[in-house]
Amino acid sequence: MVSAAEQLASNMNFGVFAKATELKKRIWFTLGVLIAYRFGTYIPLPGIDPVIMNDIFRQNAGGVLGMLDMFAGGAISRMSIFALNIMPYISASIIVQLCTAIVPSMEAMKKEGEAGRKKLNQYTRYGTVALAAVQAYAIAIGLEGMRGTVGSAVTDPGMFFRVVTVITLTGGTLFLMWMGEQITARGIGNGQSLIIFAGIVASLPTAFAQLFDLGRTGAISTTFLLVLVVMAIAVITFIVFCERAMRKVVVQYPRRQTAQGATQAESSFLPMKLNTAGVIPPIFASSLLLLPLTFTGFVHGDSPEWLRWIATHVAHGQPLYMALYALLIVFFAFFYTAIVFNPAETAENLRKYGGFVPGIRPGATTANYLDFVLTRLTVLGSLYLALVCLLPEFLIAEHAVPFYFGGTSLLIVVSVTLDTVQQVNAHLIQHQYEGLIKKAKLRGRA
Repeated sequence: MVSAAEQLASNMNFGVFAKATELKKRIWFTLGVLIAYRFGTYIPLPGIDPVIMNDIFRQNAGGVLGMLDMFAGGAISRMSIFALNIMPYISASIIVQLCTAIVPSMEAMKKEGEAGRKKLNQYTRYGTVALAAVQAYAIAIGLEGMRGTVGSAVTDPGMFFRVVTVITLTGGTLFLMWMGEQITARGIGNGQSLIIFAGIVASLPTAFAQLFDLGRTGAISTTFLLVLVVMAIAVITFIVFCERAMRKVVVQYPRRQTAQGATQAESSFLPMKLNTAGVIPPIFASSLLLLPLTFTGFVHGDSPEWLRWIATHVAHGQPLYMALYALLIVFFAFFYTAIVFNPAETAENLRKYGGFVPGIRPGATTANYLDFVLTRLTVLGSLYLALVCLLPEFLIAEHAVPFYFGGTSLLIVVSVTLDTVQQVNAHLIQHQYEGLIKKAKLRGRA
């Protein structure tokens, strides 16, 4: 039974939401963009027979194509204009961010503020065009060699089909990149993450159908099916717990004199999350692993020995794939954390405003202490990410379970949901404060 206080708080939140017109506009804008994205995943690529393509995908859904299709929200199985999804943009972002840590000129550009950020974003867009064009051309060549049970997937192969495919798929990726930027600027949440989130959520009903079909046909037992459902709930709970976990570093400020003449010390804390990098490491790791596998997945006929070796060993369920996946997650967890949190800069800001960590000298000593705490947190956070993301790989290898129920997919869904809800709450609080300020001004004039 809901208490009177909880009911009152709920009514207040609903009342604030009802009056927050700006927030409602942002939510409707976000939903509209995501709906447009979902419609785009059903527009087929010119020159492709959708029926034959669907038949080919069913024959190869358990490998790389299935993983790509999960992130693309079914766009691969239908070979739509959004088949490449947002992955080339993410891969280009990885390359640019790596260059900012290696190339001195780009590192200086990063420190220029807003102007430098715009230049880096422009480089990311150029990289997206290049990567999307290369991947689209590889897909076009691969599609020409694909044959289903009733014929070829391409109705009229040739150079014209390749050019049209490159232009269409590259344009689709750039359009998704623009949509993601619009969501970030005018909507709620991170646009690129929400596009991937929408694709995964749209694929969940199909995954449930596949899972229960495995139980119906006896491929997996009813007991294991129940265990899998309980495991999914436990993984979601574990992800929520780890995403909300943080280390609160106490920060003390100098004593200040109050109106009554007494001195009072101000105390606060610096929140340091267990998983500072969020959902970025598994997305980056998946993007880098899927980049070479995109080419091997579409190669037919006589292929080089090294390409066949990659297709054999760097596949789902293989030890090499799991090892590379875990190492890349750990690497990007440390790499991205170092980008978003600078201990030296944080320590300098604390010193500038008179703050200090009790028992730690301001300046370099505080920076070293924060770096020490951050490193320990990142070790635990990266291990948590690797554990959660490798869970479905073991299920795929042992029981051929659809990988929508664990790891990267659940992590993305839960993390993006938490982040979006947090941004909605922030807008509600901001709207509430704005209302209080307006009331105070009106009372002051009266």
